[in-house]
Amino acid sequence: MAAIKNKNTKPEILVRKNLHELGYRYRLHSKNVPGKPDIYLAKWKLAVFVNGCFWHGHQQCPLYRLPKTRQEFWASKVAANVARDILIRGQLTEMGIRYLDIWECALKGRSAVSLKEFSLKVDSAVKSKDLSQEIRGSVFTIN
Repeated sequence: MAAIKNKNTKPEILVRKNLHELGYRYRLHSKNVPGKPDIYLAKWKLAVFVNGCFWHGHQQCPLYRLPKTRQEFWASKVAANVARDILIRGQLTEMGIRYLDIWECALKGRSAVSLKEFSLKVDSAVKSKDLSQEIRGSVFTIN
């Protein structure tokens, strides 16, 4: 488990490159923002979280399934991550900071969206006035 990275993952780097190509400038892992988002666009007051489908319990996702061994341990670990995510999103909302959740399945796997479509979704999410949004594989939902 020590080999699993929590910063500068391939999906995160892909999102950063995409944002940079679109002309957005950002901070990485800003310690002043609750949850230390992967990307923080200060000008837009937007925190971007690039979530791994397994680690953040993305239900109804082909990339999320519990291992066959130690299922109780993994279920409680993932549940704690989901609870922490909900708490952090509430803190961000109280501070007036919008947030965007980008799921791993939007970037890889059978349900991945094309890079052009992904760019359009990210650009519209940044410019949107909605408090929370998420990009999933083949689906774009606004909460």
